[in-house]
Amino acid sequence: MDFKVLFSPIRIGNMEVPNRFVVPPMGTNLGNPDGTISQEMIDYWEARAKGGWGLIIVEVTAVDPLGKAIPFQPCLFDDSFIPSFKKLADTVHRYGTKIAVQLHHAGRQTSSQIMGEQPVAPSPVPCLVSKEMPRELSTGEVYEMIEKFGDAALRARKAGLDAIEVHGAHGYLIGQFMSPHSNKRVDEFGGSFHNRMRFPVEVVRNIRRKVGGAFPVIFRISGDERVTGGINIEESRAAARVLEDAGVDALHVSVGVYGSMQYIIPPADIPPGFLLPYSEEIKKAVSVPVIGVGRINHPALAKDAILSGKADLLSWGRQSLADPETPNKVAAGLIEDISPCIACNQGCVGYIFDPDKMKATCLVNPFCGREGKMKIEPAVKKKKLVIIGGGPGGLEAAWVAAARGHSVLLFEKESVPGGQFRVGAIAPAKQEITKSISFYTHMGRKYGVDFRFGVEAKAEQIIAEKPDVVIIATGAEASIPDIPGIDNPKVVTSTEILLGLKDPGTRVLVIGGGMVGSETADLLGEHGHEVTIAEMSPEIGRDVQESVRYFLFRRLKKYKTTIYTNTTVKEITNDSVRAEKDGEEIELRGFDTIVIAVGATSVNTLERELDGKVPELYVIGDASETRKAIDAIEEGASIAIRL
Repeated sequence: MDFKVLFSPIRIGNMEVPNRFVVPPMGTNLGNPDGTISQEMIDYWEARAKGGWGLIIVEVTAVDPLGKAIPFQPCLFDDSFIPSFKKLADTVHRYGTKIAVQLHHAGRQTSSQIMGEQPVAPSPVPCLVSKEMPRELSTGEVYEMIEKFGDAALRARKAGLDAIEVHGAHGYLIGQFMSPHSNKRVDEFGGSFHNRMRFPVEVVRNIRRKVGGAFPVIFRISGDERVTGGINIEESRAAARVLEDAGVDALHVSVGVYGSMQYIIPPADIPPGFLLPYSEEIKKAVSVPVIGVGRINHPALAKDAILSGKADLLSWGRQSLADPETPNKVAAGLIEDISPCIACNQGCVGYIFDPDKMKATCLVNPFCGREGKMKIEPAVKKKKLVIIGGGPGGLEAAWVAAARGHSVLLFEKESVPGGQFRVGAIAPAKQEITKSISFYTHMGRKYGVDFRFGVEAKAEQIIAEKPDVVIIATGAEASIPDIPGIDNPKVVTSTEILLGLKDPGTRVLVIGGGMVGSETADLLGEHGHEVTIAEMSPEIGRDVQESVRYFLFRRLKKYKTTIYTNTTVKEITNDSVRAEKDGEEIELRGFDTIVIAVGATSVNTLERELDGKVPELYVIGDASETRKAIDAIEEGASIAIRL
């Protein structure tokens, strides 16, 4: 397919962007604690500049100490931040990539825990997510804030950046002023559309006065906030015209606020390109370039968006995390070599809001955020590897090791790759997982991995191969709880249901409401079965990422799924179960099938047989300890680059 249109240059103000590929400003938390640009962040952005992106926009950068949304956010509220930004800009420019920085203030969408003080906002209306009451900015403070945006823009220009982006989307401070959902003021900055637009317009004008008319200014806007009383596309179109008149050189169109986060960082439940109708509408209203966004993950989709007039440039967001080399691979026609974003939200937004992780990475690309520490480089000494297990951890270890020059033989007892990852792809909205399995096997074959599918390797067979290294990645199997009646013929595992090995009948009880149980119920509900979930915890889906859970729960409600929480099954009897709920005994009856989905147990029978009989032995993923695919993939990659 011809993708020349994606590589045609385009001007934003006086800046010529070499192609239509944009990395949008996604928070990574890779900055230094003092707000300067860390070497980790420089490595991260250098990888994407090297990968061929035409324009990269550095993530949310604070214009005020009380404006941070994440702890390790870069800052530009003082001249002391200029040198580290200059170092970043100089690094990126070596590759011909243009670099902008997004000027940001969180407003009410933060917490005193992050900043040490009460958040500020246009009005004392709490964020729907953080729920902390903000302090209303005085009129004088609003004018001071306008100056801070202009001062930060001037510092960006002094640091050698090519442009700035004003963050007026996603419900942050500027968006809060623009929206009647959050702006309840009665001074010149509130009430009418004209007054609500005063703050963003004055910010743009202040920036223009300080950086000059030639320095490019991009404005990010929410086409629709998707909350009660929020901005819709009609008002956003009017706002876009006002902003163009104020001096904006391009508009970057997204949707949502924290209260509708599932649309800002959408899971695979939302189709690719779902926001392009919004950028198309904005494009009709203005003459400046428009940047589209919204699960852009394939060059054919991007090409169509540009040729059909939906956008002029496209932000590939999480795809740039999954594969920083995406533009270069598209240019070379290596479409199958592109590591795909599967919209799982586990390594990106999931890790940022995990207090034990806090820094963004990517499930399918464990090198993301670690570019300076983890590299695929030729092995000093070539070794022979035998890997047992073709799940995500084994597949990742196989292709990375082979890419480094090692000889790799992989045994997988099933006739197809993927392991439990493949099973997980069957539930509704999980089909994107299959793309990653295809990628791993393609890359393995490209680098010469000898795949032996349909072969359950024995210890003697492995030893006979005379490997230098053995990696056990045999995964896990469904846990079977010790419940009286568990041998009832009506009892099956979630795996058997997901793989279509058992007919569930009409009425089904799922014991276990974690991710696997909830997704099994989702599949059954989609196909018209009457489903009941019994879960020991106070809620179901506790191990499901929040945006994924939003759509999952919505479907379970649609299917009229019956849910019993705080419920422990004590006995299975024919078509019924005896259970304890909140300390009281209950009976659930009349089921054609009872599905067990209470977790997984490691499968690792080979370690003991191989210990001391091969030079190097590693156990990764669920074979070591049952966790998530992201852990197995990271372990597989880490071992492969160390060998």
